[in-house]
Amino acid sequence: MAKIKITPDTYRALPESAGIYVFFKNSLPIYIGKAINLKRRVSSYFDIHLEPKTKRMVSDATDLAYLQVSSELEALLLEARLIRMYMPKYNIAAKDDKHPLYIQITKEKYPRVITARKIAGKEQNIAFYGPFPSSRNVRMVLKMIRRIFPYSDHKLANRPCLYSHIGLCNPCPSEIDRITDHEIKNKSRKEYLKNIRFVKAVLSAKFGGLRNELVKEMANLSSEEKFEKATEIRNKIESLDYITQPQMPTEFYLQDPNLYEDTRGKELKQLKSLLAPIYNINHLSRIECFDVAHLAGTSPTASMVTFIKGEADKTFYRHFRIRQKRGGSDIDSMREVVTRRLRHIDDWGKPDLIIVDGGVGQVNSFTRILFQNNIMIPVVGIAKNPDRLVTAGNKIKLTGPALHILARIRNEAHRFARTYHHKLVSRTLIG
Repeated sequence: MAKIKITPDTYRALPESAGIYVFFKNSLPIYIGKAINLKRRVSSYFDIHLEPKTKRMVSDATDLAYLQVSSELEALLLEARLIRMYMPKYNIAAKDDKHPLYIQITKEKYPRVITARKIAGKEQNIAFYGPFPSSRNVRMVLKMIRRIFPYSDHKLANRPCLYSHIGLCNPCPSEIDRITDHEIKNKSRKEYLKNIRFVKAVLSAKFGGLRNELVKEMANLSSEEKFEKATEIRNKIESLDYITQPQMPTEFYLQDPNLYEDTRGKELKQLKSLLAPIYNINHLSRIECFDVAHLAGTSPTASMVTFIKGEADKTFYRHFRIRQKRGGSDIDSMREVVTRRLRHIDDWGKPDLIIVDGGVGQVNSFTRILFQNNIMIPVVGIAKNPDRLVTAGNKIKLTGPALHILARIRNEAHRFARTYHHKLVSRTLIG
């Protein structure tokens, strides 16, 4: 990793994206941390009000390095890997002098996923991960994983555990162990072990292979007309996509510190290539995406998120409270949004590409009003199942890097729209 000499303004050159940062004393790593926003997190180390340990670490540090990644989960896994590799002085001196946290997958008939402060040398484990300096982050990640792939954290008992009743320990080993029918018992145990294997894949950052396996399983269930089971797998895939975003094995970042920028460039290049037969886009840098959120027509809102060079730029994020009467359609809402957006071409700037979450109707809403105002900006829609780009007269299947960037932009627009929508709903309920 390229090192930056530490000055009071060092943090200003850092990007506002997820990643890990390393403080060095000469060539020795003395602290490794992770951040959702590298610039904001590292800037906190230059605050005048620092805890004694943190102040001592910063005064010892001579250089800083960082690596950008795609999500908080990826940053957490990479941070743990680097800490285990280098055992930096100030990471090992954990908060309150406690031992850092590990995740264990025990080697038992029904493996458990548990956390521990120490890993005994003679303990038998299928796998263990860490050390993780933040127990709060570890438990948050395990909570998200458990909702997708239920697992047990308890030893066998005479009755199913409490978590089995809310689907977080399913199938529950205590319940499986009581089954008398050998065939059913064996089937349930295989189901449980499959969940453990999937948990291990997530914690090992093997997201691509795991997703492919789930997609194949969903396709097989659909062909057998087991649509309810297929829907369950589809929901798992969507949840997995949400917590991971487009991912890469953590060792790739260690091998190529410029991987993040290279990946973003590759995504934009493929997207531009896909659009070339339809739109002549000379320069593709700024992309805006619009999404509408409402509950049966009530409290309708819309979001505009802006990505520049493949990276979210939140200074250009905007919320719209839809003013039309209750019950308006998404297409009508989009017409209102584009009309209001055009009033700010000069002060907000002009995008190279507009994406709308939806199909031909939403695309036509935008395109028609842009055309009427003599503004030529390419507009595409993005639809799911399967993921595809939609224009006024074309549908383009999405795969690879182009899908990664579009899914990331769409998910961010959806999240931003829902945030404002929930705020308005809450106001209505309180009122």
